[in-house]
Amino acid sequence: MDPKHADDIRNHVRDSYRQVAEASNTGSHCGEASSCCGVSDDSALNTLISTRLGYSQTDLDNVPSGADMGLGCGNPRAIASLQPGDVVVDLGSGGGFDAFLAAHEVGQSGQVIGVDMTPEMISKARANAHKGNFNQVEFRLGEIENLPLADNTADVIISNCVINLSTNKPRVFAETFRILKPGGRLAISDTVKTTELPDDLKNDPQLYAGCMAGALLIKELQQILKDTGFSDIHITPKDDSRDFIKDWAPGRGVEDYVLSASIEAVKPNQPI
Repeated sequence: MDPKHADDIRNHVRDSYRQVAEASNTGSHCGEASSCCGVSDDSALNTLISTRLGYSQTDLDNVPSGADMGLGCGNPRAIASLQPGDVVVDLGSGGGFDAFLAAHEVGQSGQVIGVDMTPEMISKARANAHKGNFNQVEFRLGEIENLPLADNTADVIISNCVINLSTNKPRVFAETFRILKPGGRLAISDTVKTTELPDDLKNDPQLYAGCMAGALLIKELQQILKDTGFSDIHITPKDDSRDFIKDWAPGRGVEDYVLSASIEAVKPNQPI
C-alpha cells in the first residue's frame, strides 16, 4: 500500500475511535450503534450487541460501567483458555472490556496489558481500571505495528476486531510473535474475507474504520501466520456472524464477503 494512503487510513481509523471514546464519555451516539466501531447512549443496546458477540450477562456485570461499549466481533476470551498467573496482552484494548474480563481469570498473580493507539481510549480505560480496582491491569499508548513491550513478555495475546484495521498486518503478526513467550498463543476474534470485496466496498473509508474493508482473505491470513513462524494455526469463520455484520452496513451486502472468525496460533517452543 502507498505510504501516504496507509497514513490516511491510519489517521481516519484513529479519528473514528477518538470519536467513539468521546461519544461514550458524553453519553452521545457515534456512527452505527451496532457496528464494531459504533457506540450508543443506550446501555441496553450495548448489552444486546455484546451478548450477540458471545458474552454473558455475568461478563457484563464483572466490568466497570462504561467499559462495555458494544464494540468487537466476537469474544476472544472464550478461546483463550487463560490461567491464573498468565500475562495477557490485549491489542486494541479500547475502554478495557476484554482486558478486565481477562483479569478475572489470571487473578492477582497475573497481569493484563492493554495497548491502544487512541489517547482518548487509553484515558477511558485507565479511569475504568481505577474505578474497578483492577490493580493487575495497565494500559499503554502505542500502535500494534510497534508494540511497547519487551520480547517474550506474553503468555497469551487477545484482540477483538482490531488487526483488520491495520494497513501492515504482517508487521502486526511479527510483533505478536516477538512479544510472545515460546509456547505462547494467539486467541483473536477478527473479521476475515471469504471472497474479494467489490471496489466500492473495498475503497470506502467508513467500511475500513468499520472493520470490514480491511479484512484479509482467510488464505492470506493463514500464509502470514505461517510465514511469521506460528504453528497450530486454526481460523474458524462463524457463519452466524452474517446477522450482525449485515447490521454494520445495512443494504451494502457486506455480509456476503466478510465474516467474523476465531483465529488461534502458537509460537513454537523451538524454531520451526
